[in-house]
Amino acid sequence: MKKIYLLRHGESQWNVLNKIQGQKNIPLTKKGVIQADLVGNRLLGENIDIIYSSDLERAYDTAKIIGNKMDIEPIPIKEFREINFGIWEGLSNDNMKAKYRDEIYLWRKEPENLRIQGAETLYEVQERAINSLNSIIHKRQEENILIVSHGVTLKTLILGLLDMDLVHFKNLTINNVGLSIVEFREYNKVLKLLNDTSHLKESFKYE
Repeated sequence: MKKIYLLRHGESQWNVLNKIQGQKNIPLTKKGVIQADLVGNRLLGENIDIIYSSDLERAYDTAKIIGNKMDIEPIPIKEFREINFGIWEGLSNDNMKAKYRDEIYLWRKEPENLRIQGAETLYEVQERAINSLNSIIHKRQEENILIVSHGVTLKTLILGLLDMDLVHFKNLTINNVGLSIVEFREYNKVLKLLNDTSHLKESFKYE
């Protein structure tokens, strides 16, 4: 049974600072490196054949840490980048609340309808990401594939794979190194796992 493994990157420096990252190239924290190592251990027994990743550092470094454990070199794909958040990128949560209260409300209630200066829409993110993933699936029909990406992008991919409308985007959440799995069964695709972080229970050993 073919499976698509969808993984969010480890903790980044701007995750800690609560700043909007978008397509800014922000590195992992030390904790993020440990998280990547832990999820790599989790994935060792999953028979993953190939790894693709966003080309942004926080995702690609997560993928490399995992790939080193499996002797698989991740392939960077620009289309798996996070959403371009335009003028929001680099702003802190406090800045956002002060300047964009109405827009934040719309992002939380109807994110598919949000339009921000210089930013992508959810529909644009999903189109580039799902088109790239479908191309990979077509070429590697019998293989188990790991995609390391970002919160917004991964949620659009999950909904796209399941043929679900983006109005459901607000009902999903993906944490750092949250693992989701979509199985390709004979007649349909099934969301087998969503945002699982049970592998982080070992993190206390490193603190």
